[in-house]
Amino acid sequence: MARSSTFGLLAFLIGCLLPSGVLSLWPIPTALETGTTGLKLAPYFNYEIDVQGAPADLIEAVAQAKYYLETDKLGRLVVGRGVNDTAALTNAKSLSSLKLSLTQGAAVESISTEAVKAIGTRSEEYTLTIPEDGSAATLTANSTLGLYRGLTTFGQLWYYYGGETYTLLAPIAITDAPAYPFRGLALDTSRNFYPLEDLLRTLDAMSWVKINTFHWHVTDSQSFPLEVAQYPELAMNGAYSPEETYSASDVQYIVAYANARGIDVLLEIDTPGHTAIIGETYPDYVACFYESPWATYANEPPAGQLRFALPEVANFTASLLADVAKTMTSTMFSTGGDELNTACYTNDYPTQQELNATGMTLNDALNTFTMTTHGALLAEGKTPVVWEEMVLDWNLTLSNETIVMVWISSEDALAVADKGYRLVQVPSNYFYLDCGAGEWLGDDPTGNSWCDPFKTWSNAYTFDPLANLTESQYELVLGGQQALWSEQSGPQNLDPIVWPRAASSAEIFWSAKQPGGAALNVTEALPRLHDIRYRMVQRGLMPIQLQPQWCALRPDACDLYA
Repeated sequence: MARSSTFGLLAFLIGCLLPSGVLSLWPIPTALETGTTGLKLAPYFNYEIDVQGAPADLIEAVAQAKYYLETDKLGRLVVGRGVNDTAALTNAKSLSSLKLSLTQGAAVESISTEAVKAIGTRSEEYTLTIPEDGSAATLTANSTLGLYRGLTTFGQLWYYYGGETYTLLAPIAITDAPAYPFRGLALDTSRNFYPLEDLLRTLDAMSWVKINTFHWHVTDSQSFPLEVAQYPELAMNGAYSPEETYSASDVQYIVAYANARGIDVLLEIDTPGHTAIIGETYPDYVACFYESPWATYANEPPAGQLRFALPEVANFTASLLADVAKTMTSTMFSTGGDELNTACYTNDYPTQQELNATGMTLNDALNTFTMTTHGALLAEGKTPVVWEEMVLDWNLTLSNETIVMVWISSEDALAVADKGYRLVQVPSNYFYLDCGAGEWLGDDPTGNSWCDPFKTWSNAYTFDPLANLTESQYELVLGGQQALWSEQSGPQNLDPIVWPRAASSAEIFWSAKQPGGAALNVTEALPRLHDIRYRMVQRGLMPIQLQPQWCALRPDACDLYA
């Protein structure tokens, strides 16, 4: 993506090559051809599933797509909301069916099975053809997951006015595939709790823009809402209340719901930092537990970190992680590893006693701890995921398969790539959705959030996943995600703080460029983002407005130099 004004102008000019009037698709497909003919949906329109032994979740996905098609009733974002389209529809043909099929020889597996295959082995590509003469539209893919992605695109093509559901762009031919295999959204449910319905609604919205990974940061120092069969006291003592927990059945429901929508659930139990709450159950396992002043021992209150140098703590943590990981369908599991405060251990007697007795350094102890915990995950068939500090701040022995999340700065991706690790881009200077809300700490009336300013969708959209990397390192970039840390967020503001901003990274990592090869640019993207935002509203979401509606109905009229 362009950073200089000259390159940005070039990107804008090339962006004009996008087919005129294609304002409805997000993310934009790899290849797209459209016409200018009106086409209506027949009142008896139906989906034909030409897949032998079609899995139950594919059948349910088709029912879901049909429901959206019937209930979206989105008026086109133009002045009059479609009143002037009626003439173009007077003699328009009617589309009666969309036929779904797999390519010859493709294995028939459920969407849920396809969604959790190892990263880089999933098949999400599809082709969609909609003739202008009313003959059957076709959707073809190599997997049911690809069919699901195509259904999402098909549903975005239609507007509603005067009792008709229609498009003005027939014929339409789309060939589409993701540029990156990892396209995520991270949500912290520890600092504030989110009930099931909020997570399910978020998963729905993620599927609409082809986000395929829910990075669930389920625990932190403030609360432990996750019920763990082998360690029930963690949630009993660590949740905010008995009602603010995720039971085993809750987790399985969330995972099944996500998988059926083409979304993998990457669970994170952050260790050895961000673990103060474990001290409520195992006080002997936590150093600097609730120490004051907290700022000496932690990045935010409360203080407290696992005494990772102690063998019994390493064994406990490995057992905890393995017990949870074995219940998850994903091949990935995150152990976190960020923001470890070394001052916490300087005067911690049990830690220093262990280090002196064994002759280990703190780094040695962390290495042993990590090898123990990651070994337990690897034994469960899980690929460890860590934050960047685990490879940039410490000298640890990690599996070559370890995935590293780059968050402190976009500039750190190069250092991670230089070490040969696969990485996921989560740079706080582009992708942190909580930034810019002001200071949340008490007794600091003039303070700001640590990652000011607010990260607008347009700023996030300019992010280049490959910046500063060598061409040989490009393949190490698996994709990226935006993230919401919940110090100041909860169910009440979840929708508007996440949407539609999180759609910006969804397009970066699905599309990477416009059809025809032009760079993504905010001028071309804004009308399409308006469109998906308005469609989200029709589907019951509460995304924040991007501009006054006057601007949304007049593409480019509110640009800075219009």
